[in-house]
Amino acid sequence: MHSRNELADDFRKLGVAKGDTIMLHASVRAVGPIAGGPDQIHLALKDALTDRGTLMMYASVGDGYDDVGRGHLAQGQEQELLEKMPPFDPVTVRSQRDNGALVEFFRTYPGSIVNDHVARFVVWGKNAKYLISKQPWDFAFGAGSALERLVELDGKILLLGSDHDTATFLHYAEHIVDIPGKRIAQFKVPVSEGGRTVWRQMKEVDTSSAGAHP
Repeated sequence: MHSRNELADDFRKLGVAKGDTIMLHASVRAVGPIAGGPDQIHLALKDALTDRGTLMMYASVGDGYDDVGRGHLAQGQEQELLEKMPPFDPVTVRSQRDNGALVEFFRTYPGSIVNDHVARFVVWGKNAKYLISKQPWDFAFGAGSALERLVELDGKILLLGSDHDTATFLHYAEHIVDIPGKRIAQFKVPVSEGGRTVWRQMKEVDTSSAGAHP
């Protein structure tokens, strides 16, 4: 069984230093038993970073909020979402389950903040507000995004029991690389405008399993 102090020491051994900006991808199951539960993982990482550091994870959104128009749902399924989905609320909507359990623990922990976008990042620490200070509506992983500011801050990516394929930062590379024929995904997101739900169009370089480019 791991303790918070043991995890913090292990993070330091992996190269996490005071004042670093870290983007974390983690599998709670891969870490194993933890005294005090999964929250001890992000708390231990914060201990290693200290209050001079910054922690970021990608939360995204639950099913239905960015699915309409992508082409993987039947017409009847899309119509039902259009009729029934509540508007996206960045503060209350749960994280995408495929992103792991830890990000939801981190998102709901005191001191964490999020950006107002379905391409939703959870941040904590010294540069947290800067990381989510701007967010383009379209192509939300590219220019002007939190991922671009992660680069500006000389950020590091920490994979804790996760594969390289899970690194959200790869979408930044897909967005900014200058090659012809990139696939562009278009979909709709339910947002609140004037007290009613409006489905707003959005674009991104395709982040699905089909990939950004043939």
